[in-house]
Amino acid sequence: MEGRDLPQPADTTPGRDQPVKQALKDRLPAYSLFAAILSGAGLPIYIYAPKYYADTYGVSLTALGTILFALRLFDVVQDPVLGWISERLRRGKAIIISAGAVLLAISMLGLFGVAPPISPLWWFGITITGLFSAFSFLTINFYAQGIGKAGPQADGHVRLAAWRESGALLGVCLAAIAPTLLMGMTDNAFATFAWGFVAITALATLFMWPEWKTTVEREPSQIRDILSDKLARRLLILALINAAPLAVSSTLFLFFVDSRLDAPGWEGPLLVLFFLAAALSSPVWSKLAQSFGAKRVLLTAMVLAVLSFGYTLTLGAGDAVPFAVVCVLSGATIGADLTLLPALFARRMSEISPNGGQGFGLWSLVNKFTLALAAAVLLPLLEQSGFRTGAEDNPQEALTRLTLLYALVPSVLKLVAIGLLAATSLDSTDTRD
Repeated sequence: MEGRDLPQPADTTPGRDQPVKQALKDRLPAYSLFAAILSGAGLPIYIYAPKYYADTYGVSLTALGTILFALRLFDVVQDPVLGWISERLRRGKAIIISAGAVLLAISMLGLFGVAPPISPLWWFGITITGLFSAFSFLTINFYAQGIGKAGPQADGHVRLAAWRESGALLGVCLAAIAPTLLMGMTDNAFATFAWGFVAITALATLFMWPEWKTTVEREPSQIRDILSDKLARRLLILALINAAPLAVSSTLFLFFVDSRLDAPGWEGPLLVLFFLAAALSSPVWSKLAQSFGAKRVLLTAMVLAVLSFGYTLTLGAGDAVPFAVVCVLSGATIGADLTLLPALFARRMSEISPNGGQGFGLWSLVNKFTLALAAAVLLPLLEQSGFRTGAEDNPQEALTRLTLLYALVPSVLKLVAIGLLAATSLDSTDTRD
């Protein structure tokens, strides 16, 4: 949005008095809260929804994985179209985006808060389609709006990303722990969670309302212009490969803790440790990137992630405490991925696609595609090995496969991402002056 670039203070860490005052003036907490509801509707759904529908309604893991993958194929068309629409929203933009937030809230309520009035599998498909269509539309507009908000300087993108991604990660923490906490307080924990999500979504939508009223008056971009740019293309490929390890571990997390570690009841606390470590590390990574460069910091975080995944291969029943340490370390490395990569991509979009809608349509697509692909491939592989969710005694072959899928596959994918990043020049989008 022209004329409203973020001021660039010398110290951009949102942990000292002056940056916090400036952030309040720039309304960055509104971005944090809106990011929190988006993240609460994103990753946790892939963690909880398949297991919830398998346990509660007896739906096959293979069928659930197939639906999730089919939805991502739909996104191949939908997300670029939503990006095209985003760049052309002018009058009534705040109203249209608020309507998207209403769809998000209603779909969440249908997914977890309403007993399926039709076949649970079909109800799952309908509600999750509505949820992720709204999620896509809101995410694309939200990140595109950040391009104008951050201004032309690289530090502005890192500063906004620190607030935005910290809010997103805290939102994931709350969404991850809420169902577990609510199980001891209410008869229907997931329905209560869904109603709470509706209330917070309404609040976040209200706080973000003034931001949507200011738009970037520039000519809409074209997808071919973005894909023809070498650096933008490299960053999209990197995002696809680098997001895959998180997609794999998120899809299998509950199964790994419950069956492989034999630690039922630890799922919520461990998820909170993971995402809280990511949230708390986010401002630290942004500060390190300003001092040492985004590429060097990202490579360091990726190497640490491989080491933590590798150690997980050695864990078995009764190793919940060592795994808690792994959650803290691996969560901290995810903080670098989720803070710096979107900032780098936003910076590049500010140069080649200032409206940002088309670019973040592609960004949304590649990030969601990894989650769906993980569900479509991993859940059937796990089921074929004889694994049964909730079973007290799964065969050893199934538990071994679960460990390999959870820890070895992400390690290999992360190594590929390390190689790609090492071969990519980020000079034009690095966060150093």
